[in-house]
Order: sequence, then C-alpha cells, then structure tokens
Amino acid sequence: MGRVTTESVQTPAGEARIHWYPAAASPPRLVLALGHGAGGGVEARDLRALAEALPADGVTVALVEQPWRVAGKKVAPAPKTLDEAWRALWPALAAPGAPVVAGGRSAGARVACRTAGELGAAGVLALSFPLHPPGKPEKTRADELTGTGLATLTVQGARDPFGRPEEFPPGHEPVAVPYGDHGFAVPKKAEITQEQALEMITEAVRAWLAHLPSGLSTERE
Repeated sequence: MGRVTTESVQTPAGEARIHWYPAAASPPRLVLALGHGAGGGVEARDLRALAEALPADGVTVALVEQPWRVAGKKVAPAPKTLDEAWRALWPALAAPGAPVVAGGRSAGARVACRTAGELGAAGVLALSFPLHPPGKPEKTRADELTGTGLATLTVQGARDPFGRPEEFPPGHEPVAVPYGDHGFAVPKKAEITQEQALEMITEAVRAWLAHLPSGLSTERE
C-alpha cells in the first residue's frame, strides 16, 4: 500500500476530507469510496480493514469524512445535507480516472444508495445497512437499497439490531457476518475471532469487486 494522503474538499455543508489509500499499481482498477456512519468516523474497523486490504488488488480506497465530523460535531445532520456533501465530493473521488464504487457503513451506506445512480457509480457497497431503526421493523428503508439500479453488495452482521440478514428483501440478501453487531464487533466467546470476522468482510468485498467492470484495458486485465 502506498503512502496515505488526506485531501480537503469544500462542500455546501463545509469542509470534508478524503483519506486516500492508493492502489499498489497505477492507474487503479477501481476507486472504492466509503462514507462513515452517523455515530462514528473513518476509524471504523470495517472501513479500516478494507482500506488496508484492497490496495493490493489494484483498488484505491477513499475514506470520506463528512463535514459534520471534520467540524467536531457529535450529531450528524439531515440526510439531505449528507447527500449534498457527498455529491460535492464526487468530482474529487472520480479524479483518479477509474470507475468509482459508492459505499459506506450505516448512514454512509444510505447516502451511497440514494445518490449512486445519478452520480454514475460503478456499483454500491452497503456495510451494516440500517434497514430500520432498532425495534421498529415497520419503518423500513428497503426502498433505498433496492432502488439503486446498480450492482449492490450488502454486508450485514448477524446480530445487527438495525436489520438482521434474514430481514432483507428477496434478491438483496446480504453477506452475513456471524455474531457481528452493527459495528461488526463479535463477542469474545464467539466461535470466530474479531480478525476472522473482518477477513470475511474483506474477502466478500474483494470477490465482488473483482467482477465489476474496471477502468483498465482488456490488455491490462
């Protein structure tokens, strides 16, 4: 993995930051843009695991820090504001010249789903998609996930209170991470370790990305 760099981008919601984890080979095959959730930042364990693992596959990973987080605020703004910032960031994400896969965890996954089609994303990666508020399955957000119109991969913890894998609509069944909660944390007494859980995530994403059209010529592939 090359040297990690941070780029500041001005958006209608304020300054955002892109933390670039460059592909080992240039030019990158794909850019995977990942937004964080409403309760945390780009230090989330699944985002970090993907940023460290995928550059070896020719994928540049861009961890996107939303303006509210950059400003040190503890509460995320309304979805409309999150979407506006994401749209403003898109030209910078596309600058490396490779197809961009829109993704994120939790609230970041919702942003990616809502905007991917209009922005011309190559696909959508939804990590810990909040299918519904905890304990309120009737307040479903399934339409955001099913309405992307693009190749979409969902990865979900088996114990996620925002939506267990078996609750997802037919045709959009997620990759299930055994014992994982909304942050993909697994109990110490689980039959898999935390490291194994993260490996399941990275391997599932790696296999899915390998089948997406890339920006490289057929000779390179």
